[in-house]
Amino acid sequence: MNERIRELMEKSMESTGVEGLGGSYQELNPVKFAQLIAKDCADICLEMAAKCGGIPGDGALAKDCAYWIKKDFGVKE
Repeated sequence: MNERIRELMEKSMESTGVEGLGGSYQELNPVKFAQLIAKDCADICLEMAAKCGGIPGDGALAKDCAYWIKKDFGVKE
């Protein structure tokens, strides 16, 4: 599994409220996980927009890409 995916999974873990010997149990919040993946994809688009800033039109396309990814997946910042 990709290390970045592993990191996003860890960020998406939430306490179940059930206590065990090692502390509280946690489970993956699938909505949060999906939103973090979508946000990462949008961030890649924004990085590309910054790199393409000197090329007319290309930066705007990457920014539009980031906007629509966030909109479609309900990512709020």
